[in-house]
This record gives sequence, structure tokens and C-alpha cells, in this order.
Amino acid sequence: MLYSEYELPTELHRAVERMGFEEMTEIQEKAIPPMLAGQDIIAKAPTGTGKTCAFGIPLLVDLNRQSNKTQSLILAPTRELAQQIAEDLEDLAHFMPQVHIACLYGGQPIEKQFARLKKGPQIIVATPGRLMDHMQRRSVNLTGVTRIVLDEADEMLDMGFYKDVRKILDSLKNKKQLGMFSATISREVMDIGWLYQRDPVEITVQPVEDSRPNIKQYSLLTTGRNKLADLAAIIVNNNYERVMVFCNTKYTTAMLSNQLARLNFNVDCLHGDLSQKERNAIMANFRDGKLKVLVATDVAARGIDVDDVDAVFNYDVPPSNEYYTHRIGRTGRAKREGVAYILYMPDEAKRLKEMVRLTRSNVVPVHFNKERKLVDGLAEEE
Repeated sequence: MLYSEYELPTELHRAVERMGFEEMTEIQEKAIPPMLAGQDIIAKAPTGTGKTCAFGIPLLVDLNRQSNKTQSLILAPTRELAQQIAEDLEDLAHFMPQVHIACLYGGQPIEKQFARLKKGPQIIVATPGRLMDHMQRRSVNLTGVTRIVLDEADEMLDMGFYKDVRKILDSLKNKKQLGMFSATISREVMDIGWLYQRDPVEITVQPVEDSRPNIKQYSLLTTGRNKLADLAAIIVNNNYERVMVFCNTKYTTAMLSNQLARLNFNVDCLHGDLSQKERNAIMANFRDGKLKVLVATDVAARGIDVDDVDAVFNYDVPPSNEYYTHRIGRTGRAKREGVAYILYMPDEAKRLKEMVRLTRSNVVPVHFNKERKLVDGLAEEE
């Protein structure tokens, strides 16, 4: 369905056109009508399917722009995702000067957020931890909130925010609608649905071939001694200009970044211990092409929206199948062709095989030949 065919306020039609959107994605077509009708929804949809517009448009349509009361609340698991949602909502509200949006997350001076909240934002986007902080300080007034959205609900509840999310939802006495958007429907997501939703509309969006990223996937059997050299060789041999490398821990992320810097790579790392100012600067450098390699943990990388990543490397085999999908989804965006590599040790072969089967991935084994060029197939044992 085309946006031009859908009955929306003129300001939203102009904003959507300004953002370059003509045709609704599947999640937008399925989620916008029930959300406009005030129904609870639980939507299972892959990342990168346009979820922010799917809930952002109904929230903006329903908003009383003349009131300075907070009417809608969106919870996100990480500061990066919260920022990304807030930016997208600002774009959607571009022609609605009366609409104010506040983004609350840890790592930013809380005084700045006090000032923003005093202006009376109609929409708040927040991470659960920082919102709880404001609630305890009584610096936020949520009595007028009627519509709530949990974005990346599975990730948020899996990260230990289950109790915080429940406390927040319990405090919203005037709640009329709860929308949950999630890549997977975990037990925790179902529990929140049972407790806080009434006859929710269930929406499932399967990855379709047209929208599925075009990503060539390769696996390389390596050893602890050769891992760094193998990673460096692949980047150099293929002249990759913008690369993301994923590690499972903050320690490995920092260590690998230092090792690559010693090999003269233009590199930096992103992990949970960095301040928000540091994270923003690193991301700006990566987006602007000043960084060739960005090494990151999964949590730090959520919400990063960079379209032209040449290749993604799984330096560590991811701890969950969903993480593998999220990681490789950083390349092959905007209809470009992407490449993803996973480096694994001999004792991880079984785990890799299982992950490939469960994610239905087409991963081609490769090895280095005597000229240190990658060729298909597993290396023959000598």
C-alpha cells in the first residue's frame, strides 16, 4: 500500500514524503490500522522492517498537540536505540512544531533531561533504568500517559529489565494501549502480554526474499594464535573501507581494538563502559568514514544505523542465534550486497553447525591457501 493512499494528517504525509518513503512495509501496513483503532498489539518482526514508523505514526495521529502533558511512552533496551527512535520520531513530527519529544537514557547529564522534561514533552522515549531514576526523583510526570510501546521487547526483558518494565507499567494508571514489537516472542514477552494486554492483535512479519538483506556468509576455521592475523588479512586483501567486528565481551573488544591499532588499522571500540559522549563521538567518526574498523559488543551496537558497512566479522561465535542475525544484518542494507564472516575454533564447530541450521543461513566454509588468499572449502588436514 502507498502512503499517499492512506488517510493521514497532511503534516504526516509531508514528513513521510520528506523521509523518502512511498510504499508501506509489511509491518507498517499490518500495525498502523489496529494501533490507530486503539487496540493492543504484539508484533513479531525482523529488525530493519520499519517498526518505528509502524508505531510512531499512530502515536502522532492520536496526540493532543495543544497539551503539554506526556501522553505516549516508548521504552527501548539501549541508549543507542532510544536515540535512533527519538530521531525518527523528530523526522515524522518535522511539520508539527507543537510536538516535543524527550529522550531519556543513562550516560547523559541528568540536568539536561530535567530541563527537557520541564518543557512538557508529549512523547518520551526512554531506557527503563533512566526512566525509573526520573520516577524516583519525581522529575517526570506520567499520569497523562495512555499509550505505551515496548520496542525490541525480547532484548529489553532479556537484559534484566523485566522488573523495571513491570514497575513502570504498574505505575501507568491511565493506560489505554500497549504495543510490543519484538524480533522473537520469548517467554518474558508473553508474560508481559498476558499481564498487561487485552485481546491483543497478533502480527507476524516473516523475512521475505525481496527485503531480506543480500549477504554472503563465510566461516573460517582458525586458532587462537592465528585469529588476529586472519582477520587483518581478510580486511586488507579485500580493501574493505568500513568494517564492524563483534566480540562477546568488553574485555575482548578493547583488547582486539588495541591489537588492530598496533597493526596500523584506523580502529576504535564500542562497549558499555564508555560514556555517552564517547560513544557518540566514535559513532560519528564511523559514520563519517574517519574510522575503518569498529569493534563492538552486541549490546553497544544495538540501534546503530549505518547503511554502507562493507563487511561484518564475528570475531567470537555469538552466544545466541538472534545475535548472529542482528550482527550480520549490519551489512547488506539499503539493497546493497554485504559480506559476513564468522571465525571459529575447532571446539566451536558443533555450535556453529547448530546455529547455521537453526538460523537457516547459507554459510560457505573458506580457508587460506598457500598464497594467503581465501578459497572455498575447509582446509585439508596435512
